[in-house]
Amino acid sequence: MIKKILFVLVVAFLVQNVWTVVQAKEITVYKSRFCGCCSNWTRYMNDNGFNVTEKPVENVASLKKKFGIPQHLSSCHTAVVEGYVLEGHVPVSDLRRLLKERPDIRGLAVRGMPTGAPGMEQGNRKDDFRVIAIRKDGSTFVYSSHKGN
Repeated sequence: MIKKILFVLVVAFLVQNVWTVVQAKEITVYKSRFCGCCSNWTRYMNDNGFNVTEKPVENVASLKKKFGIPQHLSSCHTAVVEGYVLEGHVPVSDLRRLLKERPDIRGLAVRGMPTGAPGMEQGNRKDDFRVIAIRKDGSTFVYSSHKGN
């Protein structure tokens, strides 16, 4: 009886791991080679089931222009996942919502580098911040708000 239970648990574990790999989304992160918080965000996304590849670039500003990121929403890194652009420290909850709902937008942005946002942790301190959706015409709207403490 114990062998059967152990067998079922091992099979369940293997199926869960295979399913996670099948579901994993590829993210490419473009960043300055000198930015550590970008690597913190990359690690956060990897820890939450995404496969992230970092690509250091010399001219981050021209890349942001290429992807249509409004200058006032610029942050330290730009990522691409399934045709959407992510600017800055976007939380995984917002990315998952984006990939589930698939709105007709260019992507999401977190302006600047707010303390407590993913990759910007500073102990227990968390600032309020908003995730901004960027429409294809460049206009924006608030996609979500995150409360600090």
